[in-house]
Amino acid sequence: MNRVILAVTGASGAAIGFRIAELLAEIDGVETELVVSPAARRTLRHELGEGSFERLQMLATRQYDPADIGAKLASGSYRVAGMIVAPCSMRTLAGIASGLADNLIGRAADVQLKERRKLVLLARETPLHLGHLRNMLAVTEMGAIVMPPVPAFYRQPRTIADIVDHLAARAIDLLGLPGLELAQEWQGEAD
Repeated sequence: MNRVILAVTGASGAAIGFRIAELLAEIDGVETELVVSPAARRTLRHELGEGSFERLQMLATRQYDPADIGAKLASGSYRVAGMIVAPCSMRTLAGIASGLADNLIGRAADVQLKERRKLVLLARETPLHLGHLRNMLAVTEMGAIVMPPVPAFYRQPRTIADIVDHLAARAIDLLGLPGLELAQEWQGEAD
């Protein structure tokens, strides 16, 4: 059984976190451990409409209160395949970069780093100032994967859903779950 922690924070891009939850729910043998920040609940409602938080919860195997730093996810002895933060706000990124584990999202991310597990951060902000870039460098040096949700236009997406689907699949693929590749592999360009 593969457990994946999915944290959704308050940055714009709630649809990506929601789609990741949908894809994880479709994969046999994967359990989704969900943590949604208070700001993310607000963003979900604004970007995906009323009831989106409740629909997101139904996709998860388990949900956790972000204030519960004593939850299972706060311990390295609770084995998971990795963690995705999608979207990852600059506040959350800064907290992870500085080791400030003042909520369950920050603590669970800190655990992934100390246990040398995969941590994928879909850092969402634009433009970026030097502090953002330094935080991205810091988490990368600690072992996290920073994956800004940048569309792959070479895939010729026709809808926003096409872009979201590709980003969600790539984020899950970065965890390296055995026998799983969701994102369509690039086949090269014909001459």
